[in-house]
Amino acid sequence: MAKQLRSYDWFFDTIGSKIPLLVNLKPSGEYLMEDFYYAGGLPVVINQLKPHLHNDSITVNGKAIGDNNHKPICYNNDVIAPLEQPLQPHAGIAVLKGNLCQDGAVIKPSAASPTLMKHSGRAVVFESIEDCHARIDLPDLDIDEHCVIVLKGVGPAGYPGMPEVGNVDLPEKWLMKGVRDMVRISDGRMSGTAAGTVVLHVSPESAIGGTLALVQDGDIIELDVEQRLLHLHVGDEELLRRRASWVPPQPMAVGGYVKLYIDQVQQAHLGADLDVLNGGSGDIVTRDLH
Repeated sequence: MAKQLRSYDWFFDTIGSKIPLLVNLKPSGEYLMEDFYYAGGLPVVINQLKPHLHNDSITVNGKAIGDNNHKPICYNNDVIAPLEQPLQPHAGIAVLKGNLCQDGAVIKPSAASPTLMKHSGRAVVFESIEDCHARIDLPDLDIDEHCVIVLKGVGPAGYPGMPEVGNVDLPEKWLMKGVRDMVRISDGRMSGTAAGTVVLHVSPESAIGGTLALVQDGDIIELDVEQRLLHLHVGDEELLRRRASWVPPQPMAVGGYVKLYIDQVQQAHLGADLDVLNGGSGDIVTRDLH
């Protein structure tokens, strides 16, 4: 049950996909957090979401959620929309599945380009964030605005720590031509304030041999957010051949806490938690504790 509670599928199938997008904040909208505060803030959102909440649950102040957020005033419906007229009818995040992410990947369609929600393109692969920094702006890099940028090695075990580097900068030569978005895929993450057509949290990650590790320059990758699909158009036999010759990257540490983390961290779809933290020890103190 512990694993299920932390899985993408459980959360978005039972909770996330049923909650509409109510808040018109950047990067999905046009307003700032300051505007959210002056519009009434979180109490207004919680009050709007009461049909989806356990309103009798007790909070840290000893009162129930419903009591804490009883009839707050919304001062700007453009910033915080009513449940009956949401900014978007579906949640701002979608979980993708496919042969490139058997255990799931995440995209934020509310902050992405509508024209790229269904897209197929040629992969341009970077094996690490250092590789990306070194080559992304090279004038002779074989990349156009229709390509799919693939960044490996930034997952929980591979980096290690799953850093906020998933919103890869676009090539300078295409920025100079006015291109402002391209499909980007990685096993890392990005800030909640970032925007773009960015697929994150690919699981299993590349460092442990997920399909992402097998992607090569020129492979065709298909993204279809409506169908919740992320597919690598490479045959099973070819993938098996590539896997047979794949060499795992050297871990970033061979001892100490970092090595312990690398060995025990779970994949993104399980919360990137340490496997030794599964379950619980309870709250009973059985011996002296000072």
